[in-house]
Amino acid sequence: MKAPATPPNEAERLLSLRQSGLLEFDNRQPYDRLTRLAKRLFNVSVAMVNLIDERTQIAKSVDGAVPAVLPRSVSFCGHAILQPEPLVVNDAREDSRFADNPLVAHENGVRFYAGIPLRLPDGAVVGSLCVVDQTPRDFSAQDLAALSDLAALAEDEFAASCAATTDELTGLINRRGFNQFAAFALSGARRRAEPLTLAWMDLDRFKQINDRFGHSEGDEALKAMARLLRGAFRETDLLVRYGGDEFAVLFSDTDEQGAWIAMQYLTEQVAKFNQTGSHPWTLTFSWGICEFDHHNGDLEQWLKEADRKMFSMKQKNSAAR
Repeated sequence: MKAPATPPNEAERLLSLRQSGLLEFDNRQPYDRLTRLAKRLFNVSVAMVNLIDERTQIAKSVDGAVPAVLPRSVSFCGHAILQPEPLVVNDAREDSRFADNPLVAHENGVRFYAGIPLRLPDGAVVGSLCVVDQTPRDFSAQDLAALSDLAALAEDEFAASCAATTDELTGLINRRGFNQFAAFALSGARRRAEPLTLAWMDLDRFKQINDRFGHSEGDEALKAMARLLRGAFRETDLLVRYGGDEFAVLFSDTDEQGAWIAMQYLTEQVAKFNQTGSHPWTLTFSWGICEFDHHNGDLEQWLKEADRKMFSMKQKNSAAR
């Protein structure tokens, strides 16, 4: 059996998948319509919309008797995301990649597979729409075109989900997405008894950039800050543009001391960026961090405390200039 290879852009792909919210939110209805239609249209035993995370294939929707979660190492869809064109396997027992795959080897195993890679709006390939059967079969160009049309509808649903929780300018999670993800993260951290720390940031003198150099340069400053955030922090940290020139980072399984060290690293990276002198402006920012109190805290209080600490730093920075 040939296990799926790892895409060269795997870190970026996984980050896009996590930030899309598709793994966290279980709105199956539009995807269920697509899998029902695909199963009837192609007269197959199974139709699925799948997502591929680091180790597993997760069914966003499945019509047929297959597990909702499979190891990525045995998944056909893990192969499908490696190529831009559709993956069609007419008879898996005759294909060296899959002949001894445990999904194929048993009596009622997979014999036919056709999958279309599914992309997020940023181009990241995060899963597939596929049809599966227990008998070998041909798949015509017309069949492939019809399956591709259904895949395009699935990508439209992905885009709608991303638009609801992603800031269009920077690609970071937006205010709505943060409020949803923060509640999810708090629930998980409580269950696992793990620390969760919030860093709240505000760009200094951002209005002056807009006033002096124009709003297009202001947009460039915001996008530059987003790139620095992505480069400075872990894939598991939630990166947010809360609005205007406000940013936030939700540090998973991290106490206040660990978050402070991470923020110092970001400060160093921003200083290096400014040294390049590639823009007529420089980036500076104020920040505050606050660890969530699992015993007495609530989300609103947590945000206010992080904002208060950020504002205190901003006042000190202003006084020092």
